[in-house]
Amino acid sequence: MAPITDPNTLANHHSVVTEYTTIDVALDFKASSVSGDATLKLKVLKDGVGEVVLDTSYLDIKCVAIDGKETTWKLDDRKEPYGSALRITLTNKPKAGDSIDVMISYSTTEKCTALQWMTPDQTSNKKHPYMFSQCQAIHARSLYPCQDTPAVKSPFTISIRSPLPVVASGLSTGSKKFQAGTPGTLVYTFQQDIPIPSYLFAVASGDIASASIGPRSMVYAGPEELLKCKTELEGDTEKFIQIAEKLVYPYPWTTYSVLILPPSFPYGGMENPNITFATPTIISGDKSNVDVIAHELAHSWSGNLVSNGSWEHFWLNEGWTVYIERRIQAALHGPQYFDFSSIIGWKAFRESVELFGADHEFTKLIVDLKDKDPDDAFSSIPYEKGFNFLYYLDRLVGREKWDKFIPHYFKKFHQKSLTSFDFKDTLLEYFSSDAEAAAALKTVDWEEKFYGPGLPPKPDFDTTLVDVCYLLADCWKSIETTQFEPKPSDIADWGSGQLVVFLEAITDFEKPLTPAVVEKMKDAYKFLDSENAEILSRFLTVALKAKDEKLYARTAEALGQWGRMKFVRPLFRLLNDCDRELAVATFKKNDNFYHPICREAVRKDLKL
Repeated sequence: MAPITDPNTLANHHSVVTEYTTIDVALDFKASSVSGDATLKLKVLKDGVGEVVLDTSYLDIKCVAIDGKETTWKLDDRKEPYGSALRITLTNKPKAGDSIDVMISYSTTEKCTALQWMTPDQTSNKKHPYMFSQCQAIHARSLYPCQDTPAVKSPFTISIRSPLPVVASGLSTGSKKFQAGTPGTLVYTFQQDIPIPSYLFAVASGDIASASIGPRSMVYAGPEELLKCKTELEGDTEKFIQIAEKLVYPYPWTTYSVLILPPSFPYGGMENPNITFATPTIISGDKSNVDVIAHELAHSWSGNLVSNGSWEHFWLNEGWTVYIERRIQAALHGPQYFDFSSIIGWKAFRESVELFGADHEFTKLIVDLKDKDPDDAFSSIPYEKGFNFLYYLDRLVGREKWDKFIPHYFKKFHQKSLTSFDFKDTLLEYFSSDAEAAAALKTVDWEEKFYGPGLPPKPDFDTTLVDVCYLLADCWKSIETTQFEPKPSDIADWGSGQLVVFLEAITDFEKPLTPAVVEKMKDAYKFLDSENAEILSRFLTVALKAKDEKLYARTAEALGQWGRMKFVRPLFRLLNDCDRELAVATFKKNDNFYHPICREAVRKDLKL
């Protein structure tokens, strides 16, 4: 494997590489800061290396020691969006193969982009403050000094002092009273023996309770929400694990748990090892959104064990994960659900391509992120374009042969990071002795697949589960010129996924519905009463495209309840088109509610 080039790190990881990470910090809720020590055990890769260069962003560095002795260091001027390189002098000029321990004493600042500190008023029970991290893609450097690139992995020992319960991306090794600190503070300790990249380091602390949802799974949530979360997730989680194990290989992380975060969490889920951080929007009371957990679980193999070497190859993480997620759905619900989910995904894919523009760099499978922020490239494209490429290869060589390649790929790159070119080489090498498969793979235009912008040819998906949705949508398309009278029984036996497909079909109409027709839909189908954010957000999209002024305020209300960017960003863009004054006022009102990543994205969307 060639050395991985990552344009989004300032670290000199080709000269020295992190072998082990120890985090020993305290949380200060009053100051909204994390302070303590990060110790990196580094292996020297070249003779005569004169310095260690680490990634930092908005960190307050106190002192640096090498093998227990203080050394000289300096912070470079900030380079947006990558932060400030921390340059640590190596006076002894170590040789290749040597190990050195670098300890940095530091604290985070108010500009830390990885953390959201929440006041008691921002939490559900309004009793205690709350803090959680989100390090993907390049925000770990604002939480601790590190080689902030997915090309570098290390085991972790984690020790966190806090007055409130703590969870982190490792196996708990217990908690004990901390004698020398603030009274009432406990030390929570965790061990992560499987090497992980910096972006998978995670911590949350707050009024957190837990309950079992399976033989090797727990759910963590606020005390008031715990029973509802347990009811939603128990039973399915273990089924997901067992199906994935048959497809890939046995789950190696010991436990798989889920933390249901406050509603400002900006993503559907984040695949932090051992404990997925998840949005509360997956708890809809009818289990209709628990497949988000199938996705995050699939990351246990794709992304966490086998990682993209840089964010330019992000599709390797997400394309594989979506593919495994849909194989889990097919095994659990039937093969039609693989196609059903793929059809929903294709629409999100198409909309992302339309938003960027069909020739945009960020619509390619491999993107150029030199001097760019990986967050700006984030969309459904690496998920769905990656999935569709893998599904294309699946059909090209045949499912039976493809299913034997899957475990081979994940075993070969177990605990490693790779690029798209490593994937290609491995695929062609694996099938080189199979004349039929090798001949099929010779037809692949790799240049086009990797670097062609826009949409690929759409697969011929099985539309059995969506045809009825399109049929009803057509009735609404012609409602003003036909005798169609909507009634609740139209959708009475539909699953939530079918409701989503129906509403998305409506949003695709060249001519939007009129406000009067939207009001008729609202009254007949009671979409505003839905606890399911997937359904409510789509209905509000229909309403905004129709310029239904009666639902502008309801949209603004929803934007103050959700922080998940999947819902927030499209709704803000649409509300901005309808009523910019309300959109800007809604954003400013909820500014502190949103996570820093979401806040910055919406600010750019609204051109503020």
